[in-house]
Formats: sequence, C-alpha cells, structure tokens
Amino acid sequence: MKKESEVSVTVVRPFRGLRPKPEYAKEVAAPPYDVLSAKEAREMCANNPNSFLRVNKAELEFDDNVDTYSEQVYQRAKDNLHRLIDDGIMFEESEPSLYLYRLTMDNKSQTGLIALASVDEYDKGLIKKHEHTRPEKVNDRANHIAYLNAQVGPVFTTYKHDHNPEIKTVFEGITSNPPEIDFTADDGVRHELWVVNDEREKDSIIGAFAKIPHIYVADGHHRSQSASEVRRRFQEANPKHTGEEIYNFFLNVVFPDDELNILPYNRVVKDMNGLTLEQLLTKASENFEITPKDGEVEPDQPHRFGLYCEGDWFLLKAKEGSFDPDDPTGSIDAAILGNNFIDPILGITNPKTDKRIDFVGGIRGTKELVKLVDSGEYKIAFSLHATSIDQLLKVADAGEVMPPKSTWFEPKLRSGMVVNLLND
Repeated sequence: MKKESEVSVTVVRPFRGLRPKPEYAKEVAAPPYDVLSAKEAREMCANNPNSFLRVNKAELEFDDNVDTYSEQVYQRAKDNLHRLIDDGIMFEESEPSLYLYRLTMDNKSQTGLIALASVDEYDKGLIKKHEHTRPEKVNDRANHIAYLNAQVGPVFTTYKHDHNPEIKTVFEGITSNPPEIDFTADDGVRHELWVVNDEREKDSIIGAFAKIPHIYVADGHHRSQSASEVRRRFQEANPKHTGEEIYNFFLNVVFPDDELNILPYNRVVKDMNGLTLEQLLTKASENFEITPKDGEVEPDQPHRFGLYCEGDWFLLKAKEGSFDPDDPTGSIDAAILGNNFIDPILGITNPKTDKRIDFVGGIRGTKELVKLVDSGEYKIAFSLHATSIDQLLKVADAGEVMPPKSTWFEPKLRSGMVVNLLND
C-alpha cells in the first residue's frame, strides 16, 4: 500500500485563456492541425480569414513547396495569431479561469475540463501515455509553441470516472447555466463552453481532480512531449526558474472515460505483395475463419475484420490461438490484423513508415474503403472493430504502446476555443 506522501495528485491549474468573442467562435474554432492535409485545410478556410487553421497550420497560406517546418511558416502563424488579437476577434481572460467544454455529436455528449496540467507529472509518468513520439514532429510543435509563445492545440486526456464521481456532480452544477459559447459546426457537432471564474467552483474542481491518481493521454502525444521540450528550453534560458512559471504547465481538455467515443481506424494497402486474392485468402485461413459476404462488412464485435478486394467483401474471424487474449497490446484488433495478415502476408513490417499502407478514420465509413479500392489507388482494404477505451487504459497502465493507428476519437476538439499564452 502506498504511503500518504507517495499518493499521486492530478494537478489542474486555472489560467488566463485567450479565446474568441462568442460571436466569432464558430469561424475561429477549427479542427486539429494533424487531421487535415494542407490542401484540405486550404479548402476549409478559403473564405474564412479568421479560421484558427491559419495559426495552427499556417503552411496552408503558402504553396506546396514550402518547408512546413520553416521559420517563415512559424512567423506567419505568429502574425495570424496577433492579428486575431489586434482585430478584437480574440481576447485574453481578465483573471485565471477554468473552462468546461462540451461536444455533442449524434445526440451523445462529452463534457471535459479545459485546464493546465503539469509537465512534471507528464515527465514522471503520472500522466500516462500509450504511443511513441517522432522527434521531428515533437520538434515542430515545440518550435511552434516557442515561436508563438503560446500553446494553441490542447491535449485530449481522460480519467477513470469511477475514481471520483464527485467531478460529474460539479460539472452538472456548472453546466446547468447557459454557456458562454454555443455553436454548431458545419459537420453537425455542437460546441459549448462555460467559463469558470468563481473561486469556490474553481477550488471545488481542483480539489476533485486532486483525488484522481492519473490522467491518460487519449490523443495528443506529440503536443504533450513538445510541452516538455519547451519547458526544458525555457528552463535552461531562465536562471531564476522556480517551477511555477506558466511554461511548466500545458493545455489539456480532460474528459471522463465513460463519455468518450472511439471509432474504428481502418486500413488500405496499395498492392497484394505479388499474390492473387485466392493466395491471400489461403494464407490468411491459417489464422482466420473466412466467410464471403454480399455487402460491406462493419465488424460488430472485437477480433472480426472486413476485407474488401476485387469487388468482393469477406468477414475474417480471428481463430483461437492466433493471439494472446491476456496481452493488453497483442489482443487489440490492430495488432491481431498486423501480426497475422499485414506483416506476414502483405510484407508490411512497419506500418508507421511503409508507404504501401494508409489509414482511414472510421468517421469516413466503409464506403470510403470501397471508393479507394475501386479507384485503383489501393488493392485491398480492411475494416476493423473500434478499440475500446478500456483497452487503451489497460495498455497505458501496463506501460506498453498501442499498435499504430488504433484509435480514432470523435468528435474532434476544436483548436482556438481556448489558447494558453506563455507570457504571464
């Protein structure tokens, strides 16, 4: 049993958020920088000079030959952020506040806390993660933060709701009042924001989260690691570093695990590794029961997969013994498919770097898989069952790493709802 001094405490810290005025919130708030290509981002904000994509993905304002990681891109992002402030589109809170952020999609809501989390807790592993990060992406986001002197993309974190049910009660009390911001985006997702600046309510939230032993990174591992890198840089440059400076904390939205929605993360492959469809299926039958299907296959339970190739769908069911059900990572469907089909049969050993494979978020559905294969750009597609939040938390608790592209969270947080300036 842990001694009292060893019990971990989840720190959530109020801050003076930079946010859009309510009348501008819909046009400012934008999808995360890493879910859109530069072309898609360019199209999305073509008629919207106030889109936060111009801050978070400023390369969209250059041609495709620009180096995404160049100083001119960071400078443009900084200029665009300052323009939003100078033009009165966004303003900084007068006092440190917390924020509740609710997203509603298909009549299902999730309500999270926007606050600053501790970089120390992240570095010590008290904020648990389930992915490795790539140095070039961490460096890019760290440069972006340092250049703008602002954290503009929140990390999406979660906590086990049953560790402190009191949090839900506190949230319900606050959200019984009208939100400060309320709009429905073009994709049909409703976004609501409550500003919490009452001292008793802030203390109540801070105290409730102090009883949570861990939070978990759901989405935003590179943003988390970049905050740690920025803290290192700022600390080295500050001879009077105390540990309380705002750069010791990073922007989070923390949701209860029972409200999160994970969709499948499907796969498409450009070739069949020199095999015919019949040969592929024969090899796959060693580890899968295979059944032809008349229509699109959307697996309705774990360890089942859809395969689409040459105009036909097949249901693949993983055979007993083809994976270890007690292995937190190896029992995830992305790992089962990778270990028993994509690697040994298609010859793709590293799906993170192999250009033959691509990934399709489940929000696009199986029709997107059919479209990609029928276009001739890809030869074979796989539909998967969604990873559960319990599986993700078990992997993180075990200190392991999820298979690449295992989770697709929906709805996506909007960047620009609240920004953390590092100038306090």
